[in-house]
Amino acid sequence: MNNPLLQPFDTAPFSKIKNEHYLPAIKELISQTKSEIEHIANATTTPTFQNTIEALENTGEQLNRVTSIFFNLNSAETNEEIQKIAQKLSPLLSAFKNDLLLNEALFKRVKEVYDSKGTLNLTPEQQMLLEKQYKGFSRNGANLSEKDKKTLRKLDADLSKLSLTFGENVLAETNKYEMHLTNEEDLNGLPEGAKEAAAQTAKEKGKKGWHITLDYPSYIPFMKYASNRALRKELSLAFGSRAFKNNEHNNEEVVLQIVTLRNQRANLLGYSTHADFVLEERMAETPTKVQSFLNELLEKAKPAAKREFEELSAFAKELDGIEQLEKWDSAYYAEKLKQKLFNLDDEKLKPYFKLENVIDGVFTVANKLFGLQFVLNTEVDVYHKDVKVYSVLDAEGVFVSIFYADFHPRPGKRGGAWMTSYKSQQIKDGENDRPHVSIVCNFTKPTASKPSLLTFNEVTTLFHEFGHALHGMLANTTYSSLSGTNVYWDFVELPSQILENWCYQKETLELFATHYETGEVIPMEYVEKIKESATFHEGMQTLRQLSFGMLDMAWHAGESPKQITSVKEFETTAFKNTNLFPPTPETCMSTSFSHIFQGGYSAGYYSYKWAEVLDADAFAYFKEEGIFNKKVAAKFKDFVLSQGGTQDPMELYIKFRGKKPNPDALLKRAGLLK
Repeated sequence: MNNPLLQPFDTAPFSKIKNEHYLPAIKELISQTKSEIEHIANATTTPTFQNTIEALENTGEQLNRVTSIFFNLNSAETNEEIQKIAQKLSPLLSAFKNDLLLNEALFKRVKEVYDSKGTLNLTPEQQMLLEKQYKGFSRNGANLSEKDKKTLRKLDADLSKLSLTFGENVLAETNKYEMHLTNEEDLNGLPEGAKEAAAQTAKEKGKKGWHITLDYPSYIPFMKYASNRALRKELSLAFGSRAFKNNEHNNEEVVLQIVTLRNQRANLLGYSTHADFVLEERMAETPTKVQSFLNELLEKAKPAAKREFEELSAFAKELDGIEQLEKWDSAYYAEKLKQKLFNLDDEKLKPYFKLENVIDGVFTVANKLFGLQFVLNTEVDVYHKDVKVYSVLDAEGVFVSIFYADFHPRPGKRGGAWMTSYKSQQIKDGENDRPHVSIVCNFTKPTASKPSLLTFNEVTTLFHEFGHALHGMLANTTYSSLSGTNVYWDFVELPSQILENWCYQKETLELFATHYETGEVIPMEYVEKIKESATFHEGMQTLRQLSFGMLDMAWHAGESPKQITSVKEFETTAFKNTNLFPPTPETCMSTSFSHIFQGGYSAGYYSYKWAEVLDADAFAYFKEEGIFNKKVAAKFKDFVLSQGGTQDPMELYIKFRGKKPNPDALLKRAGLLK
């Protein structure tokens, strides 16, 4: 019992946890949870909603909390030892999940309650829990023969390990590459802050000069500002070829294995493709609907994207005599053209977006909309010194949530930005047990002379992830499995994407965008230019997002993966309708497409665009009534943020908005519909 993970705890006891605690703790908690499940499955009483469905919902609470700590750290603060433990744990957890979902006696009791649901007088939330549990069994093999159940177990164990391997390879390739520069001329065009950060990285590695890495805060400024085209090309190809080289981190075979096993799993369960299986539990419902949604947007976006590409090509030729615009030219010349058209660039804006001020800004927005207060809490344990913790209170000072924030890149952290949860909200034994949520990002670090100054894109990323966090924090449901972000995957991006809209509003920017040295509020002309430039190259941006969604659907809704021999050739075919740039044979998107091969977005990448339709329509409502209108905010909180997955998402949306979303709102906002 010296293991801190086997003791009761409220906030995660990070400082007490050693790597050797995870495996024994999770094995013990699996064993305890199995006993709880067996007790329900083998009961001799008549199955009821309380003794079966609710009892099952309440099993494995400590197991869920400990595994969430482990896997969150495997993303945010990993090392070789943690990765090895993950490779051992994943098959154990996969087998445990199968033991639960393939337990015949348990399914029999669940089915009995499900079959009598018409007579049970359940609340809508109870109905949803019953539906979700029954489908959890029926969609995951409960009706299979013993032989097929055995096959399913093997598929799930293999898939869980392959997903980990995929992520480890991408992280290893990202960490391995570095561009070491000793000639300052190679940094021409790079802003002072980016140069200073590159010098600091080199110094940390014990070298003179400058280090450029594949982490976004290093990679993106170089691609945007460095005038040395040959070095931009080198960096672009290094980024685009991650896990696509002839070495031990190659993901080609991993990708083919994952899509093959997913397809086999779907077939085994009676579905044509993995996408058919996934989309049954989404607002979009079918691959056909997703594909027609993507194609409809493609039809609207492609003419604009082509025009923008031609304009950019002509500009690059006029400026520097570039005969053929390549991928490594795109960000550089787009930034130059943007500066010419709007006299605005990130370097002008960054001094107004000091990280601490942006955090205060997003907190102020949450306060004005939902009455929330954020109080720094230094008593709560953290897993890294960069992590800050806040106690979240409502307008009356009542505790709402614990909020963790982790903002800067480091070698043990995967790229990108995400929200996660260490403890779900639920109402149990009459007590509303409040959640612990976290956001993890990779923003520019402070340097010796400057604080962390964000690009405008990083500002919107922070607001985006904070929108997810609000979904978790304001959860107010009875059952944890329906709480917070436990919603249909193509609905989960609504709270995050709608919050980005506030970043473009004068009323919001005036709250927090002040110059880090002078305290001057961001000039009105900059605010106007941010709004004007919001739709700059929207056609090309939309085409890029659509290409990712189409690649995802090609992998998961198309021909039998057994027919696919080359990852690169397959990808090239999938991209043919969205390609603007000449091909680069040495790069491949799929081998580092972590969203669909490591994250939960397989057959779901379209949901970013799907949710944009919802968020554009929802924000149009806020704009009609006032962006800080308390009545609209209360409706959004009551019908969207607090409800989690307790009702059908479209029903919740209509309760908030009064009608179904109108796709034209997105096209208008994007400037694709005049």
